[in-house]
Amino acid sequence: MQSEFQKIFQEIQADPDNESFTKQGIKPLYYASSSARINIIGQAPGRIAQEKMKFWDDPSGDRLRTWLGVSRDVFYNSGMIAILPMDFYYPGKGKSGDLPPRKGFAQNWHPQLLKLMPNIQLTILVGAYATRRYLHLRYKDRLTDIVRNYQQYLPDYFPIVHPSPRNKIWEAKNPWFEEQVIPDLQRRIQIALNKQE
Repeated sequence: MQSEFQKIFQEIQADPDNESFTKQGIKPLYYASSSARINIIGQAPGRIAQEKMKFWDDPSGDRLRTWLGVSRDVFYNSGMIAILPMDFYYPGKGKSGDLPPRKGFAQNWHPQLLKLMPNIQLTILVGAYATRRYLHLRYKDRLTDIVRNYQQYLPDYFPIVHPSPRNKIWEAKNPWFEEQVIPDLQRRIQIALNKQE
C-alpha cells in the first residue's frame, strides 16, 4: 500500500502542471494514510505551511483542533487524520489574499488517493472551495447556510467555516455554530476515531 501512495506522490511531482513547483524543489503537501478515519479538505497550503511542509501549524490550526476536539499528537502523529486540500501547492498571492486552488487539481488527484483510504468515516469540508466542490453547490450558495444545515450532508460530509481568528466576528453573529455544530462535530469525530472495523 505504501508503494502505491509513493507512486501517486511521484506522479504528482512529475505532472507538467506542477513543473514550476518541482523545479524549485517544492513538494506537494498533503497527508494520506491507509489507516486514516477522518479526512480534512480545505483550500490549499498557505505560504508558511508550504515553507514548513506542515499544515495547520498556526492559530487557525489550534482553533481547528479545538473544534475537532483532538490533540496535536492525534492530529499529526496518529495516522488517523488525512488532509487533502483542494490544491497541494501554495497558489500564490492575489489582490485580496491567497489565490484560489487551481481548477481540476482536486478532481484529478483526490479520487486516486481516496481509493487507498478505505477507512475514512467522515470528511470535514473547510470553507467555500471544498464545500462547493464536494457538495456540488452553486457559487451563489452561502457558506453560512451550508454550515447551518450541515446535517443534510451527513453522514459522509461535515461542512464548517475556516477556523481563522478573523472569523471570530462571524462566530459572534452566529452563536449556533459553537452551541450546536461544534459539539456534534466533536461527537462524530470521536465516534469515527474509535470505531472498530
